[in-house]
Amino acid sequence: MMTKTRSIQKIIDEQVKRWEMMRVEKREEAGIPVITVSREPGSGGRIVAEGVAKRLGLDLFHREIIQEMAQSAHISARLLETLDEKGLSVLEDWVATLVNEKHLWPDQYLQHLMKVIGTIAKHGRAVIVGRGANFILPPEGIFRVRILAPLEMRVQNVARHFGVPVQEAKRRVLRTESDRRAFVRKYFHADIADPVNYDLMINTGALSIEAAENTVLGALEQ
Repeated sequence: MMTKTRSIQKIIDEQVKRWEMMRVEKREEAGIPVITVSREPGSGGRIVAEGVAKRLGLDLFHREIIQEMAQSAHISARLLETLDEKGLSVLEDWVATLVNEKHLWPDQYLQHLMKVIGTIAKHGRAVIVGRGANFILPPEGIFRVRILAPLEMRVQNVARHFGVPVQEAKRRVLRTESDRRAFVRKYFHADIADPVNYDLMINTGALSIEAAENTVLGALEQ
């Protein structure tokens, strides 16, 4: 666990340094929207996100990295420092508007989470996996993807990946699914499975991982 935490910290440090360098050089890399990826557990959504990020040369932010950033006041403050004065002002105004329009009750974690995801979006060229990013960012300028698959297939994927019995895999899938649904309902008053919250939904029970990646890339070209 200590090693994993250290490696996440290293990823965050490297990302912050990259953003700081871009700010000093006043360099902007626009053109491709931020892509948010929501996924059912065991659907292969994480792998699809990794593939899309690699093929487009985008920064990839997994749920664990976002979580680490949002849980630390020090890290979220460091992230905000990578924005210029105008970017910071826009972000603060946008967070205030989001809270008012969606009638949110932001505890400290949600405040940090919104600022972290907002900072990533301001820098752009990123794939954000999980943590309700599609409910935080305005639809303009982002592309919201949801990856799903039949339950039986997802259970088999988890059993194979973690080397656990099918019953244990099913328990993990259902528990994770319930946790994610509850998280989105608690913080954003929304249904994580509602298609209206996404621009593209892909069933990896019908498409291979590569075909799913191609579908995202093809939709972005449009």
